[in-house]
Amino acid sequence: MALRVLPSSASWRSIIPRALPLSESLSAGRWPLLSLNSSVLSSSLLRPVAISLTIPGILSDIWDSVLRAVPKKKVSHMKRRHRQMAGKALKDVKNLASCPGCGEIKRSHVLCPHCVSAHPIDIFSLAVTESQILSASGASSLKVYSTADTDFPLAQSIDGAHKLGCHHIVTIPSGSKAVSVGFGGEVKVWAHRNGGWCEDENTAKSAEIWAPALSENGQYLAGVSHDGHIKVWDLNAGGRQIQDYETKGSFGTCLDISSDGRFIASGHENGNVYIFSTATGRMPFSLSGLVKPVRAVAFSPAGKLLAAAGDSKVIALYDTMSGEQVANISGHSAWILSLAWSSTGEYLLSGAFDGKVKVWSVDTKMCVATHSEIEKPIWSVKWLPKTGKTEGFATAGANGSIAFYREATGG
Repeated sequence: MALRVLPSSASWRSIIPRALPLSESLSAGRWPLLSLNSSVLSSSLLRPVAISLTIPGILSDIWDSVLRAVPKKKVSHMKRRHRQMAGKALKDVKNLASCPGCGEIKRSHVLCPHCVSAHPIDIFSLAVTESQILSASGASSLKVYSTADTDFPLAQSIDGAHKLGCHHIVTIPSGSKAVSVGFGGEVKVWAHRNGGWCEDENTAKSAEIWAPALSENGQYLAGVSHDGHIKVWDLNAGGRQIQDYETKGSFGTCLDISSDGRFIASGHENGNVYIFSTATGRMPFSLSGLVKPVRAVAFSPAGKLLAAAGDSKVIALYDTMSGEQVANISGHSAWILSLAWSSTGEYLLSGAFDGKVKVWSVDTKMCVATHSEIEKPIWSVKWLPKTGKTEGFATAGANGSIAFYREATGG
């Protein structure tokens, strides 16, 4: 490179201070060597200077301008929309408002937790009457919802019913009586008076039972205990115990009474199912076929069939007259926790630990519908009273909500 490109040594000095201001290495010692009596300097002499120089200030300004001119990465409208739908755009929203439904304080951008969830914790049991559905959970209160309205509004909340929560609740179709069993071991009898539920004095508080069952007319209460005993009380006689059925001592997990009151069936932890005759007090049948714990037993409306299911993931159907196992219905891939018959006995409803709810045709032994809206356990399933030509059912489980389904119609 020829030094003559630069007009004079003064011009060269005007550039050097911008590159190395206040540099002692280019002061009186080395700099005069570059301006000796020569009009042309070879490129080899300039190379050390080029290596020791930083980017001039003017080039630095140009580089910053180039960086600012580079367009930023744009986020597509679809991606921005997905983020908004995921709630990321609302994560810093802290405005509070009153829920128009229940009046409770909630965040403005979220649904009211009091309205969305029927209970703040798992719902373990449902009981259905002609016009209401009762729910019991790990919370201390019992909830009552009206089934007469399609919105299923909350009709009553029985606060403090069971301090440690409730795991079973049963009622009779007329809706005049109900029984609940809490985790504290207490058994409470409820009566429906003056449009609301209140505790009845005829209660077997000292009874240590796990699963209860009521007769069709509400006179008799049966309960199975941890030692396998099935006890029966007459609620019309002040809760006096009238019967004690004995099994082989395995934990009693579930219980049911036939609609005609002739039979009592119990399911146990060892996989056994027992049927007792209420007329003779004897056990005509000890049913086998389920080697794992039984979680649910249910008589058909006519009392001719008994359905039993549990950890074996199959539903066994038994003939109550002969005790013979007439069918094995398979299709669930998880524990079956609850069973319920339709009013005509045409369909059988089942809920499982994996959140799946299935409707079975008893005639064909085939699944006609499967619902899997949640992946949490379904603890209880119940058919709702038939209205018109359609029939529906309700499910509840670990998500703390009650889901209502109705039969699809072509009209």
